[in-house]
Amino acid sequence: MLSGAGDPDRARDALAASEHDLVLADERLIRLLWPPFQHTLRDPGYIKACPPGVRENGGQYTHAVAWSGHALAALGDGDGAWRVFDLLTPIRHCGSRTDLERYRAEPYVLAADIASVAPHVGRAGWTWYTGAAAWTWRLGVEGILGLRLQNGALRIEPCLPKAWGAAQVEIAGPRGNLAIAIEDPEHLGWGLAEITVDGTLVEAAQVGFPQDGSTRNVRVRLRQGSASRESAS
Repeated sequence: MLSGAGDPDRARDALAASEHDLVLADERLIRLLWPPFQHTLRDPGYIKACPPGVRENGGQYTHAVAWSGHALAALGDGDGAWRVFDLLTPIRHCGSRTDLERYRAEPYVLAADIASVAPHVGRAGWTWYTGAAAWTWRLGVEGILGLRLQNGALRIEPCLPKAWGAAQVEIAGPRGNLAIAIEDPEHLGWGLAEITVDGTLVEAAQVGFPQDGSTRNVRVRLRQGSASRESAS
């Protein structure tokens, strides 16, 4: 889905299958694969060195889960992308004492992995992992809000959860800022982005940063119509 090289229908089927087979909503985790390598005649290598349900061997490997959120955003499924982001958010694993005793990690940093097999279901491991944090941050900013730097300008292609209806962001550039208001009054989540900069309609999906220390006011209105994102870099 992210490369754009595969057949779109098969990519959609793959994403649907991964959600059906790998997402454990009640446990708030998404497995990398299932079933784990345990009773295999052949040795798949390092992955089998992890216990079943831990890290790459059938546990949640957060780095890869973030990619699944990006794939859903590329499909135009803002609700699905937000669902992944919400499941990844560490504070959501620490809402009660019972949750804390199960999670056993800091509520303010991402864990690289979460176990999926009893008796360790929901237990976090290897926190402060920057790869998982960076890709999850990009899922929120680039995948859902649709704000990506491209050749020094900001490309704007939102993919919001339909319930939001709006979002506001301010981005500081090296010599000027962009104040961005995304409007989705019809709760489309995804569609053609009509962009105005300081009241003037622009044709391109890219907006340049001011160079004089000022702030440009950018209004993005989602309208009915098909939108397509460039493949992820």
